[in-house]
Amino acid sequence: MGDYSSLIMIALMVVVFYFLLIRPQRKRQQEQSQMQNSLTSGTRIMTTTGLFATVVAIDADDVILEIAPGVETRWVKAAIGRVLTPVDDVEHEEDVKSVDAVDDNVVETVKQHDDQDSPKK
Repeated sequence: MGDYSSLIMIALMVVVFYFLLIRPQRKRQQEQSQMQNSLTSGTRIMTTTGLFATVVAIDADDVILEIAPGVETRWVKAAIGRVLTPVDDVEHEEDVKSVDAVDDNVVETVKQHDDQDSPKK
């Protein structure tokens, strides 16, 4: 009876590893591959290294990206991290504005703190 319980535990561990680790990873790989294969000209993307660009042309395994007006580079499709939507751009602008507001508050706080520490004449 004890031998069966240890075999059942090992089998249960294999099943848990499959559903928690292997299956989700395969699903992410398939989604990434599908996204990379569905690219079209004019699509805004971000590479895995964080470079923002626009797809200009697509070869078999390569993508030509425009990173600035008139500046084009060749990348492997696997380097495309995600496709950007206009909603992503708006969220990014809001994040930048909120960071700027926080920076302004920090500067004001530092100035007030410096004024308190300076000797009064």
